[in-house]
This record gives sequence, structure tokens and C-alpha cells, in this order.
Amino acid sequence: MTSPEIDWPYDADQNDPLTKLRIAVVGHAWPRWFYIVAFDSGRLDDEQHRPDEHETLLLRSFLDEYIEHWYNDRWKAKMAERPFDIDGGANGVIFRKWSDNDWGYRRQSWQYGPTYVPVHPRVRDGSGPGPLTLVQVMDRIHTIGDKLMPHWVEWKAARPEVFGKVARG
Repeated sequence: MTSPEIDWPYDADQNDPLTKLRIAVVGHAWPRWFYIVAFDSGRLDDEQHRPDEHETLLLRSFLDEYIEHWYNDRWKAKMAERPFDIDGGANGVIFRKWSDNDWGYRRQSWQYGPTYVPVHPRVRDGSGPGPLTLVQVMDRIHTIGDKLMPHWVEWKAARPEVFGKVARG
């Protein structure tokens, strides 16, 4: 006889409500698995901030957009076999909420520089960005130079129930 805890190979919280939405909830910035989207809930000794209901919709929409933009139907079906969307070739995003309307992110491929951008509020010196809302962080992720990627602008504009009314381009 096996138990779900033993059979659960992921370093994400099996019982977190975000798991049902395929968002991996990890307690640190360096998950072992290549989740396309993860949420860093922080270590138990840290002050923890969770996404609210609207932010949860935003995280799920971000994941949907990534999958829709980058994967074909065959690969989508392969990823659907697991409880999370995982791809060792993807440069997944780990989100962290510092406080209300203050989010950071990191890419799994980052090896140098700050752990999160924007950095934790305790170490901000005014030279970098922050605080940023979750949408502002997502926009940063979808920016090249000073231009938002067109596919992201179109995605947001097509989903006013999640992103509000967004101007195209």
C-alpha cells in the first residue's frame, strides 16, 4: 500500500488550493522541478503573503498564455498528464508576493544578480523597480527593450474580465 505523500515526487505543496489550478506552490526561490509557473510562498519564518482571488486569476491566465503561445496540442496533452505544467526546456517563472500590490519574479535560469526583481522591500535602495503590481511584473516579463510583446498585449485585451480594459499596443 502506498500513501499520496510518498508518491508525490514534486517539491510543491500537494494540498495548496493553487495546485488545483496547476500553479506549483513552493517555499523557496529554487524549485527542483521546471514548473512553467510557480508561486514562492516563503519559508515558514518569513512573513507570508498569498495571492488574492483576482491575483490568482492573473497567475492562471499568465500560465494559460504561456502554454497557448509556446506549445502545440501534442505537448499540451503530455503536460496535462501531471498535476503541473512542467518543461525542462522552459524558462519558468517563480512569482513572490511581498505585500499588497508588491510582487517580484525570477526566472528559473537566473544564476546571477538578485534573487527576485523587484528585490525584497527591506533591501530596496530606490535604484531599481518596485513596488510593482502583479500585472506590472507580468508586463516586465513580456517586455523586450521598452516594448510589450504583441501577443501579450492581445492576450490581455481579449480578457477584460481578468485584466480590465487594456489598450492594444
